[in-house]
Amino acid sequence: MTPAPRREELPALLAREWDVLVVGGGITGAGILLEAARRGLKALLVEQRDFAWGTSSRSSKLVHGGLRYLKQGQFALTRESVHERQALLADAAGLVEPQGFAFGDYAGRKPGRRQFMLGLAIYDVMAGRRARRYVDAADFAMLAPHVNREGLRGGMLYQDAKTDDARLVLRVLQEARRHGGVAVNYLGVASLLREGERVAGAVLHDGVGGGQPTVRARLVISATGAWADGLRGQVGERPKLRPLRGSHLLLPAWRLPLAQAVSLMHPRDGRPVFAYPWEGVTLVGTTDVDHAGALDNEAAITRGELDYLLAALRWQFPSLALGVEDVLATFSGVRPVIDSGRLDPSKEGREHALWLENGLLTVAGGKLTTFRVIALDALRRAAPLLPGWQADLRPLPIFDAVPPLSGKALLLDAQQRARLLGRHGVHAQALCDAAPDGELAPVPGTQTLWAQLRWGARREDVQHLDDLLLRRTRLGLQLAGGALAIMPRLRAICQAELGWDDARWDEEQQRYLALWRRHYSVPQDD
Repeated sequence: MTPAPRREELPALLAREWDVLVVGGGITGAGILLEAARRGLKALLVEQRDFAWGTSSRSSKLVHGGLRYLKQGQFALTRESVHERQALLADAAGLVEPQGFAFGDYAGRKPGRRQFMLGLAIYDVMAGRRARRYVDAADFAMLAPHVNREGLRGGMLYQDAKTDDARLVLRVLQEARRHGGVAVNYLGVASLLREGERVAGAVLHDGVGGGQPTVRARLVISATGAWADGLRGQVGERPKLRPLRGSHLLLPAWRLPLAQAVSLMHPRDGRPVFAYPWEGVTLVGTTDVDHAGALDNEAAITRGELDYLLAALRWQFPSLALGVEDVLATFSGVRPVIDSGRLDPSKEGREHALWLENGLLTVAGGKLTTFRVIALDALRRAAPLLPGWQADLRPLPIFDAVPPLSGKALLLDAQQRARLLGRHGVHAQALCDAAPDGELAPVPGTQTLWAQLRWGARREDVQHLDDLLLRRTRLGLQLAGGALAIMPRLRAICQAELGWDDARWDEEQQRYLALWRRHYSVPQDD
């Protein structure tokens, strides 16, 4: 197994000859690194910020087939997504979990029962199982308390899945490293290296230690998502992407209690909106608007998007009278959608595309759910550019099997052990073994163990406090004020592990809280 490299090891590491340089540390790049490394390629991944910093930590957290793609006639995309959803449920248990959905059937509102149940029937056929059913109004209200009863005739129930998207990226990177892949965060591309017209590597920028080392590779794959047009521009290509922002709200579970996910069409414009239980809170999403801000800045919800999502909640759950004061946190991500010129952002397709331009292979579009498919497609396209490399590119299990936990890990209940194995794989045992007394307890109000904070600080490439609180764990989204109340204990556990002196810790805490207020709290206005 290849451990995460230390920063002082980077010069020697980058001086190697690489088969593949993957640029971008989201789910697409991580998937490509894994599939390349397990098939014998010398593969290096670099990410200019933190792993999963962009879209892959700010998605809707759903692993789904995409019912709305059926309506748009995208049957192949839906079939592919349903198949990958089932594979993730099987191979990533404890990290990807089933989630029931409920959709109310209201008089005069579309889609009606017949149309919706037809879509669900196709969905079930693609999955090879029956999960759909229709219930009357009384049963629907029992499954989804507090829903609007006016005009309610019943409801449709179906199954999809959910995940912690940032932890999924980290688990894929962990698997890639086990197969010899190398991944480094805070190491961006300053410029592409050329031999004649052909891209042959990159000049990098080290965001931690400074400097601009050069790395050479037989092939460069850009998996930079919404940022892809920036690299493509270096080889003289025109933009092809339409950055779309999706924003979300997080509410306390007691304020919007849900056993099922509730899906609805927004009363204003008919767009799909959902609310579902996630990591001890209730997640609400999503918007779909053109993003005009600078991509190098973190995306943030606008007041208009906040009001839009709250309007949907007030219509669906009128008795709860939900308001701005109920929002714990917000987050926004920019989706890498291929621009087809449609006026309505929601009508843009979610298929992925590959563009090979002067030796730069760009992977764009696609969905979290289908990252394995995207990675294998990229390697098929790359194969002719890697003379002498031949590999079977049929899908392999997404993760290797992990032995059950033992020792002090048995103090945890079965669900906690499954969560640890899903999120940390073969590292779960070492995580538990390294936990001092009391740290196998959860952080109050969450399912995250204190020991996961220690392990993240010790072994998971944390360079800044937001890496730990927004991606290694999600405490900054789950706890009020960005988890301000647990800062003293967090410091006691993690400061020494990170090797930060008091001045560095104070600086990082101030930086994190300022970032949280700007990009993850409730906006005051547009």
